[in-house]
Amino acid sequence: MTTPARSRGSGSLVPSGLAQVGIAAAALASTACGGTPKTPQVVPQAANAHLIDSQGRETGTASVLLSKGGGLLVLKLWGVAPGVHGLHLHTTGMCDPPGFLSADAHYNPQKRQHGSRNPQGPHAGDLPNVVARGDSTVDTTLAIPADLVRAIGSGAAAKALVVHAGPDDLKTDPSGNSGPRIACGVLQR
Repeated sequence: MTTPARSRGSGSLVPSGLAQVGIAAAALASTACGGTPKTPQVVPQAANAHLIDSQGRETGTASVLLSKGGGLLVLKLWGVAPGVHGLHLHTTGMCDPPGFLSADAHYNPQKRQHGSRNPQGPHAGDLPNVVARGDSTVDTTLAIPADLVRAIGSGAAAKALVVHAGPDDLKTDPSGNSGPRIACGVLQR
């Protein structure tokens, strides 16, 4: 039977054989890469949400992670009809089913028109379409600008992340002909 031994620097108990393997692996990784290994970084989470469907059942999660250029929106949905769906950040952090009208309009502080293909657009809250696979799931990560990350607050400053039934045409005001709101989550810090 292996007796526990303290691993250097960690203060935790690990079997002595595992401590030696871990030290050897770290040394090998350092030399294999031609330098000193970088300390792993934890990406700070800026905001998160649990999305619900029109019946009030949980249908997904969203997290905003900070990145050098702004943020990353990590979106996971289930129970969504296969196909393309519009995705928008809305002004008000409320999600009252069934129609989620409490989320109000798209986040649009510059008072522009909807869509990246609209010469007078886009709204700041216009996000790319997402695709639900044949198993009715979405698992995607989208880059979002720093201004949008900063706009997400807590309480009254929270925003709503809304999924629509159809694709956003990226040009028609006010919501790209993307159809009814089918899922919503209060995105907040």
